[in-house]
Amino acid sequence: MTDETLWRLTVAEASRRIGLGALSPVDLVEAFLARIAAVDARMPSYVHVDAEGARAAARIAAAELAAGRRRGPLHGLPFAVKDNYDVAGLPTIVNSRLRLGHVATRDATLVARLKAAGAICLGKLSTWEYGTGNGGEYGDTVFPTTRNPWDLTRFAGGSSTGVGAAIAAGTAMFALGSDTTGSVRLPAAACGVVGVKATPGRVSRHGLLPNCWSLDIPGPFTWTVEDAAIVLGAIAGYDPADPVTEDVAVPDYPRHLAGGVAGLRIAAVTDSGPGFPPPDDAMAAALRAGLDTLRSLGATIVATRLPVPAEDCFALSRFIGPPESASIHEAEYRTDAALMGTALRDKMHGGTLQRAADYIAAQRRRRAVAEGIDGLLSGFDALVTFGTFRVAPRLDRQDEMVAFTVETAMTPFNLSGHPSLVQCTGFTPAGLPLSWQVVGHRFDEATILRVAAAYEAATPWRENRAPVR
Repeated sequence: MTDETLWRLTVAEASRRIGLGALSPVDLVEAFLARIAAVDARMPSYVHVDAEGARAAARIAAAELAAGRRRGPLHGLPFAVKDNYDVAGLPTIVNSRLRLGHVATRDATLVARLKAAGAICLGKLSTWEYGTGNGGEYGDTVFPTTRNPWDLTRFAGGSSTGVGAAIAAGTAMFALGSDTTGSVRLPAAACGVVGVKATPGRVSRHGLLPNCWSLDIPGPFTWTVEDAAIVLGAIAGYDPADPVTEDVAVPDYPRHLAGGVAGLRIAAVTDSGPGFPPPDDAMAAALRAGLDTLRSLGATIVATRLPVPAEDCFALSRFIGPPESASIHEAEYRTDAALMGTALRDKMHGGTLQRAADYIAAQRRRRAVAEGIDGLLSGFDALVTFGTFRVAPRLDRQDEMVAFTVETAMTPFNLSGHPSLVQCTGFTPAGLPLSWQVVGHRFDEATILRVAAAYEAATPWRENRAPVR
């Protein structure tokens, strides 16, 4: 493999080569910086590239490795983060005119953990303003729209919009995003990569600018499931700076991947209930084919239904997210609403008008949703269903972009707190990624990674890379 194609390496393969002394972090970082320079301006996914800092960190990593002081599997590997994570010395703008000129003075906990593991930060990736949006693009925030690497005329999903695009295009080896009602899994679906939403309390939110207090959850993006397992293992765990985190053991996620699915009972939800339109034919066919694959690998597949329709769950989230966001930005909304983009300003307006009684009722209903999904999962090891119902739409079709973002099967698991991931399940004839969602019991990310890894190993979809040049 030449220096020009090192960006195609997975986390696992690059780690193996570095461990054998066959690859230098300096060469790897240079390959990614060259890839960014070659293709990112056409997307774009980065809002800040820290080339100088990455090169300095790569030299340090190379010296440590040469001295036999390897910190772990991520030592010397380059990553990037959504621009709502603080990285000391770098701007944290979150695509908002309210934050112009802000430079972070400390690392978010997850960034600090990755740096402590020897990983090298390349820079910051695009997001919707404060992670807020309904899929509409209004052209009134700081940075330009990110485009999908599979087709530059198409939507890349959001709000971790640059994160999914960067992994698909090979401008980051792995990256961190955040999810409130789908903001990890939507870009992962649109861009054909792996995106993991862990159990709330599994990963720290400290140093992550908030969007919605009770729903925000960080998550990794990677090209393969094995890579996701490695990264999640590095960032998971209790953090005293985030009182929501729980002091529970973090499994050795990569070790569990080889277990396969033989003997597992997997619930299959192919109908997300009334309200939302049915899925695209290609997405539905990919889900059926994927279930057949799991069945052929020895899993027992049982058709079932969600206890609450996905559309009802999304409607319920509208009584939770806006008032929580309004509580975060109340002072700014009162004094600087004119600096806010349309999506954030509209959300603040709705949130400030929300009745406390409706918010409390929604949180009570949320508990019922969680209990219902607990009951559904009680007889199964995991659940497989749609993530999105359609492929990434064109950027000039605003109504379709909103539908892609809003009409999903993701919100039920944000409300319930169950871990879930999205992975690629094939491509349309036009080369657009298809996907599904794998859901598990709370704090059992190991099983959903195991199911996804078995499916990935049995299918050829990781052989295709996005055609952006």
